Amino acid sequence: MLEQLSWKVGGQQGEGIESTGEIFATTLNRLGYYLYGYRHFSSRIKGGHTNNKIRVSIKPLNAISDDLDILVAFDQETIDVNVHELREGGVVIADAKFNPELPGGSSATLYAVPFTEIATELGTSLMKNMVAVGASSALLGLEPEVFREVVEEIFLRKGTSVVEKNMEALKAGAAFFIEKAENGNQLQLKEADGKKRMFMIGNDAIGMGAVAAGSRFMAAYPITPASEIMEYLIKKLPEFGGAVIQTEDEIAACTMAIGANYAGVRSFTASAGPGLSLMAEAIGLSGMTETPLVIVDTQRGGPSTGLPTKQEQSDLMAMIYSTHGDIPKVVIAPSTVEEAFYDTVEAFNIAEEYQCPVILVTDLALSLGKQTVEPLDFSKVEIRRGSLQNEDQLTEQEKGEYYKRYELTETGVSPRVLPGQKNGIHHVTGVEHDQTGKPSESATNRIEQMEKRLRKVEALPERFPTPVHIHAPHEEPDLLVIGINSTRGAIEEAIPRLEADSIRVNHAHIRLVHPFPKHELQPYLTKAKKVVVVEHNATAQLASLIKMNCDVKAIENVLRYDGNPFLPGEIYQTCKELI
Repeated sequence: MLEQLSWKVGGQQGEGIESTGEIFATTLNRLGYYLYGYRHFSSRIKGGHTNNKIRVSIKPLNAISDDLDILVAFDQETIDVNVHELREGGVVIADAKFNPELPGGSSATLYAVPFTEIATELGTSLMKNMVAVGASSALLGLEPEVFREVVEEIFLRKGTSVVEKNMEALKAGAAFFIEKAENGNQLQLKEADGKKRMFMIGNDAIGMGAVAAGSRFMAAYPITPASEIMEYLIKKLPEFGGAVIQTEDEIAACTMAIGANYAGVRSFTASAGPGLSLMAEAIGLSGMTETPLVIVDTQRGGPSTGLPTKQEQSDLMAMIYSTHGDIPKVVIAPSTVEEAFYDTVEAFNIAEEYQCPVILVTDLALSLGKQTVEPLDFSKVEIRRGSLQNEDQLTEQEKGEYYKRYELTETGVSPRVLPGQKNGIHHVTGVEHDQTGKPSESATNRIEQMEKRLRKVEALPERFPTPVHIHAPHEEPDLLVIGINSTRGAIEEAIPRLEADSIRVNHAHIRLVHPFPKHELQPYLTKAKKVVVVEHNATAQLASLIKMNCDVKAIENVLRYDGNPFLPGEIYQTCKELI
């Protein structure tokens, strides 16, 4: 009996690969197993190899596995591309239609199951994915009926006959496999605890976080891997009196979000690297006018169109420095789906408290990787609107005087009013301005307003909940491994393997990227014999930020920029070689 295993389904895009993985994973999640899934897909609508790798365990997971136990193949390319991942004793279940073959030297066991033929005999070849799920269930020793609830949710709207046909296909796949395998070679998992947990991608968590934070307007342009946030909120926001607008481009999306925030509605936009580039000028407008703004950047392979559907973390410098001029800005980096929910709420709070743009940054693996999440605690959700004034707080102005919207204050945060509030009239402009918002080119005023804006976020690292996630059991470690976003799970799995080799390892995961939490990180840098930074880009951007803000003698870079996520074994092996 296994505590965990890894299952992958692959074929041509548009062939039902995603739905096959969804039915398999959702069912196992409801049985109480923990799951972590990652989809490899191309940037075209149909065609091209795609696969969905799902790890299943009786314990929590935050990374995909190094190897593979079961490969379900709808074509020969899937076998050729993925067979190297199969561990000793691994199993390939392939559609007999294409006469599957294992490459020479493979130790895997191949079962040719007529997915297409069985499905066609039952009515339509489209059900071949259900036959594949059935064969997988037999291999795992699961009864086909455990899938019924999920099958009903997907197909019941088409009628009970469609549900039964799909269940029939699933059962036929299981029966064929049992006969073929003679009830042997089953990879059975230990029984799960049966507890109900959520199973979602990071983008869903961000969408939920936006609703919980009180956001009622989203403006966005579809782009991979951010589109699911918009798709989620198109369904959900109207239930709360909100709306989603699909704009003509990211420039319009960003400026619409700024306008709605200025009017008092918590609003945001979401995009990826190309969209962030287009938003640069509007982000500057948010900073200069001190209007709250939340942007979600779901990083992907760049530059330009780059690798739209592949993993990367190469927007860090762009998020901090792409805007011309100096403005206060906050960049928050969740590292799990659960953090993505809570950090989204915090992003809206910070945007209003500090009256500045806040970028919530994820990466493709975190945005689209689907994982088990413990039930969210909504009692932790707190809405803080900062120095937003009500009419009782606004005193009548002298005749001809305007409200000091940009009043010089010790904290740098000025009292904020909404359009139309009595006694709150003021100018709003993107040029430099005085305390009432009137344009001003005075050198003295420029210095005062610039310094006022910039000192707003100086103390944020001290106030931010967990600016750096720290796991530091050693006073003088051999290694301090630092990462950001989705690399956390792979790093956490690599550490016990390094410890087993008598290498003392501490781990720091950056959660607040800007302003950089230098005082929180510095003690751990000082104590480590060697510092290793793991990141998905070619120019070591996170390592550069550390060098810019902290005192560190040297950093060893572990970089990956081929579009694939780090595996725990890769981090383990690389770190071991660096000792």
